Amino acid sequence: MYEHRKELEGLYQQHKAIEHRKIAAVLSVLLMGLGQLYNRQFGKGIVLLLFSCLGIYTAITRLPHAVWGVVTLGEKERHLEKVGKIYKQVMGDHSIFLLVEGLITVLVVFVFVWMYVLNVKDAYRTGKVREEGGTTNTFSQSLKYIADYRFPQIAISIPMLGILFFTIMPIIFMILLAFTNYTINNQPPAHLINWHGFKTFKDIFAIKSWSHTLYAVALWTFVWALLTTLTSFIGGFAVALVVQRKEVRFKSFWRTLFILPYAIPAFVSTLILKNIFNGQFGPINQYLKMLGLPAVSWLSDPTIAKVTLIIVNFWLSFPVMMLMIIGILTTIPSDMYEAADIDGANGFQKLRLITYPAVMFSMAPLLVMQFVGNINNFNLIFLLTGGKPGNSEFRFAGHTDIMITWIYKLTVDQGQFNFASVIGIFIFIILSFFAIWSIRNTKAFKEEEVK
Repeated sequence: MYEHRKELEGLYQQHKAIEHRKIAAVLSVLLMGLGQLYNRQFGKGIVLLLFSCLGIYTAITRLPHAVWGVVTLGEKERHLEKVGKIYKQVMGDHSIFLLVEGLITVLVVFVFVWMYVLNVKDAYRTGKVREEGGTTNTFSQSLKYIADYRFPQIAISIPMLGILFFTIMPIIFMILLAFTNYTINNQPPAHLINWHGFKTFKDIFAIKSWSHTLYAVALWTFVWALLTTLTSFIGGFAVALVVQRKEVRFKSFWRTLFILPYAIPAFVSTLILKNIFNGQFGPINQYLKMLGLPAVSWLSDPTIAKVTLIIVNFWLSFPVMMLMIIGILTTIPSDMYEAADIDGANGFQKLRLITYPAVMFSMAPLLVMQFVGNINNFNLIFLLTGGKPGNSEFRFAGHTDIMITWIYKLTVDQGQFNFASVIGIFIFIILSFFAIWSIRNTKAFKEEEVK
């Protein structure tokens, strides 16, 4: 009888605990902070209650206007209004400002909802601790607990907010612009922009001049990224192998000498090389003329200009690749090479079976990132050739333009913001899938997953 009574009391206490957890969670759902007040965490409850009131006020006062702005993109253009005997300019709705303001408000509400969910979980968890006989933390104890045990989460939340508002939001803004008619001909606030669905996506493939330019520039972009990545890696690998040979003396001197091109600011080196490769007054062509050889159109011939770009990129990028590979070579145990010598392996076999696999194990993810970076290598193309020589068959692009420099011309020079956004979406999707797939299939990543 006594055991049965204790069992009933235990079930009652368990039921009571569950009820208290539910009450705390329901109160937190109704209003942030009420669950904490119910759990006798008065300091935390008051702070969350004030935050809740601020969030609700923002949602009530700003969210409807934000949603209206994103949906309509404004209703009134800038116009002249007669006041008495004179006309006064009346500012209308600015579609871009409305879109940005709407995105910011929606993201702020998203953060508030996320905090609301955490508040409910906290109230439920604290109610469980309280009913199990534990003591609930005071506000100062909660702050101390966060500092001691939740500091990494708090520290990472700040950059995460930065990523949300300064990385994710611009990407969303770019995607939304692709579905509008935002061009130089209807710029706010003089004109309103409108949503027009997938029309820009259709036009970039249906209109021959746009599609031809897109395919040609995209092809050259990937050829450029592939060749520049391979040449810098092969060149850096070769120089690293030579410098690290036992027969080579003054290794520090050679490493310092080869790193000089990387130590000089890239834009300075690029502008200097642009003058060196000048077709009329450049010193290279001057020396060729002195030798009785014809001048070369380094930057004005389409094919030669592309080769020149790859050469200049190689000169600027191989030093850092050399340094990274030298660092990897120093970690390879010498015992492996000694064992290979005993087995009768020649130099090429040691390179293929020992050196190359060790280098690629560490360098593969970096090569993927360098390939992605070369696709967006704006500075070199812009400073050296500016996308020239021109091509009359292309739409606002030259022979040496890559996707990112074409986007620059479309936005800054031509005001084709919707088409530039569409191209930006293509680049984002292709690079994201390529980078994720490539890194996940590298040996280093697979071994990290196994661990």
